[in-house]
Amino acid sequence: MESTSERLLTPGEVAALFRVDPKTVTRWAAAGRISSIRTPGGHRRFRESEVHALLRGEEPIAEHSAR
Repeated sequence: MESTSERLLTPGEVAALFRVDPKTVTRWAAAGRISSIRTPGGHRRFRESEVHALLRGEEPIAEHSAR
């Protein structure tokens, strides 16, 4: 078991932080702008640290390997 248990945010929570519609957050994930994790039920969850990095204007981790 990992010692760090990072909080996962729902699309609604991410949308509230960015002041956009939750569907916009889902489109960002589909486009690779932000990475998401799928729950066993198929719902998207987002790493809190990555969301806050995006809010600060930093590049998302998902684009690390982009050329």
